[in-house]
Amino acid sequence: MSAKKIKTVETEVSVADFIGSFVDNAQKEADSYRLIELMSAWTGHPPKMWGPSIIGFGHYHYQYASGHEGDMPVIAFSPRKAAISLYVYAPTEESKKLLEDLGNFTMGKSCIYVKKLADINLTTLERLAKASIAWIEATYPSKT
Repeated sequence: MSAKKIKTVETEVSVADFIGSFVDNAQKEADSYRLIELMSAWTGHPPKMWGPSIIGFGHYHYQYASGHEGDMPVIAFSPRKAAISLYVYAPTEESKKLLEDLGNFTMGKSCIYVKKLADINLTTLERLAKASIAWIEATYPSKT
């Protein structure tokens, strides 16, 4: 039995080229560049493409008790057709509480979906992102 290949890996694709070819409207393009500005500031890392459609900032290495391991961006987003997917959520009580003040969004297992940035409170988004960064740093400490 072969190991499952992870699709979400850092690539050398240009973030600007991806946005130019993938994003289908001016509002989502403007929101994408605003998220790049914000997430770069919050993490101190430049944007990098992860897989075919995720823009990530920083990276960490994880390993589960099962032995499965890999690398992921610390925080990220994807300007998908239906909504912008925000990967900024950590499974903490603080994060659950912050969601109450975020604004208009829907949520998957660990992903927040917004139609446009104007629908959410960016100060709350920053607090969610920073809580997620702290959780990742505590849960998966860097070995470098």
